[in-house]
Amino acid sequence: MDSTERLDGRALIYIAIALLTWSSAYAAIAYALASFTPGEVAFARLSIGSLCFALLMWVKRARAPRRSDWLQLAVLGVTGLTVYHLCLNYAETRIASGTAAILIALVPAATTTLSAFWIGERISARRVLGLGVALLGVVLVVLTSGKQVRFQPMAALVLVSVIASAVLFVGQKPLFARNDMIGVTAFGFFAGTLGALPFGLGVVHALAAAPWAHIAALVWLGIAPTFVGYLTWNAALRRASASQVSSFIYFSPPIAVLIGWVWLGEKPGWLTLIGGAVTVGGVALANARRGAARAPAVTKQACES
Repeated sequence: MDSTERLDGRALIYIAIALLTWSSAYAAIAYALASFTPGEVAFARLSIGSLCFALLMWVKRARAPRRSDWLQLAVLGVTGLTVYHLCLNYAETRIASGTAAILIALVPAATTTLSAFWIGERISARRVLGLGVALLGVVLVVLTSGKQVRFQPMAALVLVSVIASAVLFVGQKPLFARNDMIGVTAFGFFAGTLGALPFGLGVVHALAAAPWAHIAALVWLGIAPTFVGYLTWNAALRRASASQVSSFIYFSPPIAVLIGWVWLGEKPGWLTLIGGAVTVGGVALANARRGAARAPAVTKQACES
C-alpha cells in the first residue's frame, strides 16, 4: 500500500455512509421487483445514478478521465455495475435472502485476493485472519437472525456478483491516482447504464402501470444506495487500500439486523449479537496497524544511538 494511503477518520465516515445506504438497497430492490423486472430495476437505478453523477460533474466542474482510460472504465462499468446488479436482482427473486447475504459477504475476500494479484497490494497474515474471523461472524449473524439459507444452483448468480464487484473495486483503484475520482466514478456509471439498457427497455411502460410507492423505491435506489453509496465508497477507496476498505462490507448484515431492531422492533437474539461482535472484532483485527508493535524497537534504536 502506498505510504500516503491510510484508513483515517474521513475514510471511515465515507465507508459508514456507503454501508448505511447499501444496507437499505436489499429491501428496496425486493419492493421494486413487485412492479418491475430485475433488468428494469438495474437499468432504472443506474440511469438515476448516472444523471446524478452528470449533474455533480457539471456543478463541480470535474474533469473527465484520460481518454486512454476510457476502455478500461467501460469494461469496469459493465462488469462491476451492469453484471453485478443484473445478477443480484435476478438472484433475489430466486434464492433465500440468507443465502444471498452469506455469499455476498465473500466480496472482501475476493477483493483482497484480486488486489494482491492485480495491483500488488501487500496482504498480511493478520489481515487474512481478521477477514476469516469477520466472515464467521457474518455467517453466525445470518444463521441466527431468522433468514432462510438454502444453497441452490441459482446462488451462482450471487457468486458472479461477488467477482464483478471485486473487479470494479480493484480495477478502479489505480485510476484514481491519475484521474479525478468523480470523473472515474461517473464514467463507470455511464458505461454500466448503457450496458443495462437492453434489459430495461420496458421500464417506461412499467412506470406507467406501477404504484407510486414502487416508483419511489426505484428513485431511492438510484439516489441513496447508487449515487451516494458508490460516491462515498470510492472516496474511501481513494484514501485507503482496496482490501482495507472492502473488509468493512462484513458490517452489512449486522447493520441490517440493527436497522430491523430500531425501525421494526425485531429484537435480535444473543447469538446474533455475539455474531455481530465477532464480525466487529474480525474487521478490527484485519485493519490493526503494525506501527504500535514497531514502536519499542524504534525507541531502543534511538537510545543506542
